[in-house]
Amino acid sequence: MLKLRGTDEALRSALPDRWEIQPTNHFMIATAAPLDSRPLADGYRLELHRAGPVTRASVLAPDGGIAAHGTAAQTGDAFIYDRIETSPDHRRRGLGMAVMAALGSTRGSATTPQLLVATADGRALYETLGWTVLTPIAAAVIPER
Repeated sequence: MLKLRGTDEALRSALPDRWEIQPTNHFMIATAAPLDSRPLADGYRLELHRAGPVTRASVLAPDGGIAAHGTAAQTGDAFIYDRIETSPDHRRRGLGMAVMAALGSTRGSATTPQLLVATADGRALYETLGWTVLTPIAAAVIPER
């Protein structure tokens, strides 16, 4: 996979035809305080695992499967969220917000900028939470044959 800070059109113009352009993502920033945690829906439970500057949050479903998860890392200059995802069968229950709140609670300083790369669907959600798009992120892959 190849990623570029810019538009799909710019990436397409720089690559041979065999490359396939992926859906546009969005590099986003938030400077507000982390989300407040709310109680999880009945039967769900949150687990946090920390290894140095990296924290992984998982919300376990009543059956023990992973309903939502995500990772964040504290650097010297930023707090970076990655791969925040809620399984389709568990959406619309606030689980993604619970993962974001749990990860955000591990941020070293309230003034450290928070960063993430969001899909189009994620962008809409994060904008309602006060996040701002810094730039589009274009990506391309060579399809397997």
